[in-house]
Formats: sequence, structure tokens, C-alpha cells
Amino acid sequence: MAAGMATGEAWFKVPGAIKFNLTGKLNKWVSGKDVILHIIGMIGVDGALYQSMEFTGEGLKNLTIDDRLCMANMAIEAGAKNGIFDVDEVTEAYVEGRSSRAFEVFKADDDAKYNRVIDIDLSTVKSTVSFPHLPENTKTIDEAERLKIKIDQVVIGSCTNGRYSDLEAAAKIVKGKKVAKGVRAIVIPATQQIYLEALRNGLLETFVEAGMVVSAPTCGPCLGGHMGILAPHERAVSTTNRNFVGRMGDTTSEVYLASPAIAASSALTGYISNVEDN
Repeated sequence: MAAGMATGEAWFKVPGAIKFNLTGKLNKWVSGKDVILHIIGMIGVDGALYQSMEFTGEGLKNLTIDDRLCMANMAIEAGAKNGIFDVDEVTEAYVEGRSSRAFEVFKADDDAKYNRVIDIDLSTVKSTVSFPHLPENTKTIDEAERLKIKIDQVVIGSCTNGRYSDLEAAAKIVKGKKVAKGVRAIVIPATQQIYLEALRNGLLETFVEAGMVVSAPTCGPCLGGHMGILAPHERAVSTTNRNFVGRMGDTTSEVYLASPAIAASSALTGYISNVEDN
């Protein structure tokens, strides 16, 4: 800290890179959250240590900006320095609607060298759940269902999955239904703008009618703050980014990471459940 204050400089090593070549298209109810959990389960929480995770390939066009933001957010859970995506028409449309300044596009060199190249067919990725107490401890939803894991709480929100598309997916699943008895279901929009959009389009009404609680935008229980802290031995399905010991409350509690679709579905049954079961 003293050296940085005195010189105005800091030492960083240029990271190597892992290239993820994406092909195919995601199946219904499978999202970017499932893809990144699948990848972390594949390479481990230190699989990209001090490296850049670079996502490219023809399958990129089938990932929304929200999918990409979630995946880039959770690259750190694989130990990466960052997660970056090739710029395409989807990126440009997103930026043009949010910036009046000209922007420059940077792309990897044709002869760029990578530490590893990993091919992923998006059509083969299943809904994925990360079991306690590491994001790498993943199981596909069919594997998770067979274990009949009873839950006490569901959290839909945070910086990974509190965007409008996440809330919309959850609302479609719970609309006209009720949360299972004994389950607390908490919805946390990521921003005030998303909160307002969800309010105006009836999503919040859908959540409340289903017996869910809607919070103001906040990190909430994600880092053990408030609005859903787990008691001893309680279990939660959460769309947040980490499930370390004591992350969301008592050290004996358990956090299972999943997509908004799986979280919403699980809220209805009281068990970790696939969407098709409702």
C-alpha cells in the first residue's frame, strides 16, 4: 500500500488465457448460470487461477447479455482474473443503447496462444446445481433430484441473477402457484430500474401472490448480511455466486447454487426440483 501511494504504480502479472469455444444452443430453462456452474464443476475453483477465461465461438450468439454478465461475474469462482467475451452484434446493440460515446472493439489476435482450449456444446449443458461447500461441487439437476434434498429457503437475485430476465423466468414458473409450506422465498431485484420494470409488468404481483417476499435491491443474505440469513442446519437454494461455509448465515447451514428457474421450481416443491416437475 505504501509503495502504491508513493509511486502511483502497482505490480501485476499479465495472465495467460483459457479459450472456451462455445457451439450449439441452450435448451429451455437452461441459462448462463448453468453454463458457468458446469464449467466450474469441470475445471474446479482453481482451474483458471490467475488466468483469463475467454469465451468465443459460433454458440456465443445464442447467449444473451444477461447470460454473459452472469458468466463473467462468476469467472472469479474458478480462480480467474477475469471473464471476457468476443464482441458481436449482441454486444454492440447493448452498448449502443447505453452509451453516446464512440467505442473501440478489441479482439484476440489470430495467432493468440492459449494455455488450454475447451470446447463446450451448449445443447449438452443441463441445469446444474452447486452443492455445499464449493462452487465446483456440481451435479446436474437430475442427479440432484434423486437425492430428495429438502430446503428451507430460496433466494432469487444478487449480482449474478437479479436481472429482469432472471425475475421473468422465475415469475413464469411460479405464476398461479404457491410456494411450498415451510419455505421462505425471497426475490431481490438487482437495481431500482429492474425493480420498477418488474413492478410495472406485474412480476412483483406474481411473486407476492405466490407467497414470496420481494426485497428492495440489496446484496441481502448473499454475504451473510440480512434479509434471509440461514439458521443452524437450514438449507437454501440460491442464485448467488458462492456457497462457502457460513456464507449465508450459520456455519452449519448449507447453500446450493442454481439458476433462477431451478430456484423458483424448488420453492414450489420444497425440494431441489427441475422445472418440468411443476
